[in-house]
Amino acid sequence: MRKIMAFNRVSADGYFTAPDGNLNWVVPDPELDRQAAAAIDNSTSGTMLFGRRTYEQFESFWPHALDATPTSPDPHHPGRASPEMRAMAVWINAATKLVFSRTRKDVTWKNSRLLHELDPAEIEAMKRAPGNDILVFGSGSIVSQLTRHGLIDEYQFIVGPLLLGSGRPLISDVSQKLGLTLLEAKPYPSGNVMLRYARRN
Repeated sequence: MRKIMAFNRVSADGYFTAPDGNLNWVVPDPELDRQAAAAIDNSTSGTMLFGRRTYEQFESFWPHALDATPTSPDPHHPGRASPEMRAMAVWINAATKLVFSRTRKDVTWKNSRLLHELDPAEIEAMKRAPGNDILVFGSGSIVSQLTRHGLIDEYQFIVGPLLLGSGRPLISDVSQKLGLTLLEAKPYPSGNVMLRYARRN
């Protein structure tokens, strides 16, 4: 069965965006980028789930991050580019992208499909279908809904070495405690720390 994996950068005080939705607080780390790029398999396409706001952020950046150069820009840090970002751009543009929105009328980015409601039964069927694991980036509303229905198998957090003071929490309106099993805790030279947790059954 395919897993759903939620990947998010969060501040040390638990926010995944600044109050205005900005992500320019993310602390860069070349070693973390190299690790992420090395894990990408561009021989097979992936699947990504999005809420509207995160989809629109990705849609405004990643289709334009591919050109004739061997590097692509970093969405969090203007002026910074790397081959690792290029690998991510190739994978993201090729991936199947499912966006949940009640307000969008259509989606035109390559390999995108619009869904107006998150149906847990449809997500369960998607997990049973053949294919690679399913990723969720950002998309706090979708991560929260999937969490409430017990549909996320692994949470991957990159905890940044800073306090935002205020912002948007990644997960909200979850009424019951959810046990997690630590799979990995890895610090990076920048002060970022990767935490990987599996949902406890």
